[in-house]
Amino acid sequence: MDGVLNVRKASGPTSHDVVNCIRHIFKQKRVGHAGTLDPMATGVLVVCLGKATRLVEYLTNTRKHYRAILTLGIVTDTQDATGNILVEKDASGIDIDQMRRATAAFAGEIKQIPPMISAIKHQGKPLYKHAREGRTIERSPRPVTIYSIEASPVRNMPEGTQSVQVELKVECSSGTYIRTLCADIGDYLGCGGMMAALERTRVGSFDIGSSVTVDDLQQAANEDRLSDFVVPMAKAVGDMPGVEADDAGIRQIAHGLPIAVMNDLPVGSHARITYGDDLIAIGIIAQSDDGIYMKPSKVFCDGV
Repeated sequence: MDGVLNVRKASGPTSHDVVNCIRHIFKQKRVGHAGTLDPMATGVLVVCLGKATRLVEYLTNTRKHYRAILTLGIVTDTQDATGNILVEKDASGIDIDQMRRATAAFAGEIKQIPPMISAIKHQGKPLYKHAREGRTIERSPRPVTIYSIEASPVRNMPEGTQSVQVELKVECSSGTYIRTLCADIGDYLGCGGMMAALERTRVGSFDIGSSVTVDDLQQAANEDRLSDFVVPMAKAVGDMPGVEADDAGIRQIAHGLPIAVMNDLPVGSHARITYGDDLIAIGIIAQSDDGIYMKPSKVFCDGV
């Protein structure tokens, strides 16, 4: 089966665990996800089936929406609640005005130093494996964009503690680490901070409101209605600019040849080529003396 699933991940399993479950449910090996969620995190995990695994790079490089709980006054070695506490400070004086100033400082294009507990590779090995072996690798800051960030009123923690909690709603670019954002906001406020919980509420056009659990999919498999939950490939990349091909265009695309386009699309951008409800290819818009054309980079059809 080819298409995309909007899966609502539970806290506990890794993203790879979810993929393995779906391989078993759909009885097919060619399955992949478009953007890792940490084991403790919940929410939208976009999973691609069959030919749609070739869409992973496009679905990954979309805006993400998160809801996070930031605990101020506690610093851990993982920047989240799974780590060992390194520092505890009094954050009871932090109010909503201070929080708003802090979040405003992190809006727009910023630079983040990726955490050691991440899948980024150094000398062929993920950073988290280096961390498990007790090594800290120097990391260069990476540019990310925070399109919007909102903070809820500050909540006091149980009596006897000096930490406080704030709910953050964040819309950001791909590659943003929310736990690093939480830690950086804590540093900005002078009390430190860590991410206590995380839910991804949207990936591109995939919203948590229309997501399904692994249990939902297993039940659907038992009732022979898995196809009800599979988003067609053309719809999965529906936010991408599109060009409708005719029969002659499909024959050209099937041989890897460019086709002329009439749409006013930006040169260098990606666009989808469709034929009816089917995704035929994804291509790159280019320009020559003869006009604007699209050169297919990934072809999904065999011609007509």
